[in-house]
Amino acid sequence: MTASAELGLPALTVSPGSEATTDLTVRNETDIVEAYTFEVVGDCAAWTTVEPARISLYPGTSRTVTVRLAPPRSPDVRAGEVPLGIKVLPAEHPDLVSVPETTVTVTPFRELRAELAPRRRRGWLRARYRTSVRNAGNAEAGITLVPGQAGEELRFAFQPAAPRLAPGESVDVRTKVRTGKPIWFGKPVTWPFRITVGHGGGPEDGEAERTGQEEVLEGEFLQLSIFPKWLLALLAAIIALLLAWFALVRPAVQSSAKQAAAEAVGKKAAALGLDGTGQHTGAAGGASGQGTPGTGAQPAPGGGTGGTGGGPGGTGPGLAEPGTGRQSSTTIDVRTGGGGANVGVYRVPAGKVFAITDIVAANFQGDQGLLTIKFGDQTITTIALETFRNQDYHWVTPIEVPEKQTVSASVTCQKPGTPASGEQASECHELLNVSGELSTLRR
Repeated sequence: MTASAELGLPALTVSPGSEATTDLTVRNETDIVEAYTFEVVGDCAAWTTVEPARISLYPGTSRTVTVRLAPPRSPDVRAGEVPLGIKVLPAEHPDLVSVPETTVTVTPFRELRAELAPRRRRGWLRARYRTSVRNAGNAEAGITLVPGQAGEELRFAFQPAAPRLAPGESVDVRTKVRTGKPIWFGKPVTWPFRITVGHGGGPEDGEAERTGQEEVLEGEFLQLSIFPKWLLALLAAIIALLLAWFALVRPAVQSSAKQAAAEAVGKKAAALGLDGTGQHTGAAGGASGQGTPGTGAQPAPGGGTGGTGGGPGGTGPGLAEPGTGRQSSTTIDVRTGGGGANVGVYRVPAGKVFAITDIVAANFQGDQGLLTIKFGDQTITTIALETFRNQDYHWVTPIEVPEKQTVSASVTCQKPGTPASGEQASECHELLNVSGELSTLRR
């Protein structure tokens, strides 16, 4: 003798968040009064109950109880077929247990939860967001992200582009928003956009998933200008200052510098007893040999005339032996302390005559003071140092300097300049290069 139990339905279908019921009929086939309790076994046990939970039956009688299934709407309740068993436990004969079974089909439901963070970003060309998506349904789902805006100014990129999520699984999708062109000047522009998060459309997802829930996320991208507005005003002010400098200030500075240089040269020339052409006011330049007395004229840059006579600046037939000349060049290096004076000298060798055609004076430090160049006793030029960095003189007719005569560079240093290194020099430093033809002296 035993107890029999039978479920009313061989299979059940239930949707998460709703209820389903079936009957369980229990018959006492023993010869004593028996009490029965019920225990649900299987994956449905957490959300299945039997009402009432305990019954008593006389011998040969039966009773029907209600089996209630109420699965919660949760991703923990997976969609699909789930076995259900109910143990019928007799109190007096616990060894006479019966377990009727059936199959419960849990239907799938689609639910997404999405969030865009942050909702608002700023940048020059692009911005980065995070789109968080959670599959709150009870079946695996493919996720789609569809961007949209009122115009076509923005471009979107998602990584990963089409994730698949198991029930209860979450993913953070890296979202990039980019504009088509920058804003160089002007006010910032706000670009609103939206991202529609929905279920995927793969063939394996089924029709229910493709028509499932969608969630629309709103966002904004604040595009900033590359250059701020105040920079335009600053650039305009700088341009105005530059124009004023080149149009007004620079010509005045140059004119003042030239005037000061001319005054300095005039004062030095007066102190040395020179007239406006560089000649001594008391006597003309000397001459020797067979030539007539030299004129003592100061050469002009880029050309000039000189004598060919026996002394520097002479106009005689020449001192050099024909056919004995060769090109020669020498450099006179003069270093002078601030406030002092110094002379650099080159002496023509004995038995030679130096026919000078070119001289180059170099003031590479930008020193201030005076430079006087002499061939023998003849002053060629006196020039203010601050008026030049490199100065050259050339003669079509060479100036002949005979043996044992000197070519000298006299420097009066008022203030040492600043070379390319950027540190002010401790002394004035000038170079004088003299070029021409060195020949044997005619006897």
